[in-house]
This record gives sequence, structure tokens and C-alpha cells, in this order.
Amino acid sequence: MNLNFEKGDGLVPAIIQDWSTGNVLMLGYMNEEALEKTQAEGKVTFYSRTKKRLWTKGETSGNFLMVKDMISDCDQDTLLIKAQPMGPTCHTGSDTCFNEQNQPNARFLHYLQDIIVERKNSSADKSYTKSLFDKGINKIAQKVGEEAVEIVIEAKDSNDHLFKNEAADLLFHLLVLLEAKNVKLEEVIQVLAGRHK
Repeated sequence: MNLNFEKGDGLVPAIIQDWSTGNVLMLGYMNEEALEKTQAEGKVTFYSRTKKRLWTKGETSGNFLMVKDMISDCDQDTLLIKAQPMGPTCHTGSDTCFNEQNQPNARFLHYLQDIIVERKNSSADKSYTKSLFDKGINKIAQKVGEEAVEIVIEAKDSNDHLFKNEAADLLFHLLVLLEAKNVKLEEVIQVLAGRHK
């Protein structure tokens, strides 16, 4: 990563985004030393403009930001860090420094889709997902059918916990089936959006 620290008098803005929800958590600044420490330790470290020193987010609260990915913008003068928050991000106790809730949302399905692709293509993976792909399209389609029947059964009862779990199972297996058919979730969303017109 070849960031341009000169534009900002030795600092670059670092936007922190939750790696699974896609929500923006906070904005901080890094100098070269903060970037090096972040890369070495896997925890986001900033340069404090008021204290004139490095500070690792969570060093007093324990609410660290664990780095999952780092990319720079097209001008090489801003950093986007995708991180897993280990608690509330803001010093006020809010999930984000913009006072928004950082709850899983539909974007998580895209993240899950990426994990399914990874497991499908991993030769060393011994996960349940990989085993489904190894058994082939018929087994995957069968699992979707089984989960569809199970959610119908749970819909007739009044146990919301079981119903939500069956809905999650159905969505997961549907994503696996989509990948087996080389169809992306975005393509299905486009069909739905087209019907909405």
C-alpha cells in the first residue's frame, strides 16, 4: 500500500466500516507509524491529533477494531478499513460514532454469499457447506426442499424462535443452491426489482 501522507501533513483519513454489516463505524486519522502498527497487530491504531500520540482503538475500553481488510482510495490519500468491532465503537457507548445502530442487515447476505463461494472453492475446507457442494446439485436442491417444508410446519406453530431458525436455514441453503447454479443474489434482486416497476 503506497499511501500519500504528504497531502494531509503526514496524516490520512481512515474510514472504519464493519466488515459484515457494511455500516460506517467511525473516522480517524493515521500517520505512517499508526498504519504500520495496525498492519502488524491487526488492531486499528490511529494518530490522535489532540493528544499528539498513537492510540489503539479499545486500549482502555477493550472495544478493539479487528482488521479484516484495508484498501486505499483512487488518490492513495484515504484509507478504508473493514473491521470487526469487539463492542461499541464510540466512546459514548453508541455502536457507531454517528449514533447509528450497527445491526446485521440484508448486506450480511452478500457477505455470507462470499463465504459460501470461498468454501465451495477451498480444497482443504471440511465444512458443511463444502460437503454440500461435494454431494452435488441434487443434494443441495433436496436440502432447500426440506428446509422449505420445515419452515411451513413452523409457520403453523407459535414458536418464533424456531420459525426464525428455519427461515435462516432456508435462506442459507438457497444461497448455496444459487451458487451451485452460478446465479448471484444480485441477479435475483434484479428480478424482484424488475417486477416492482
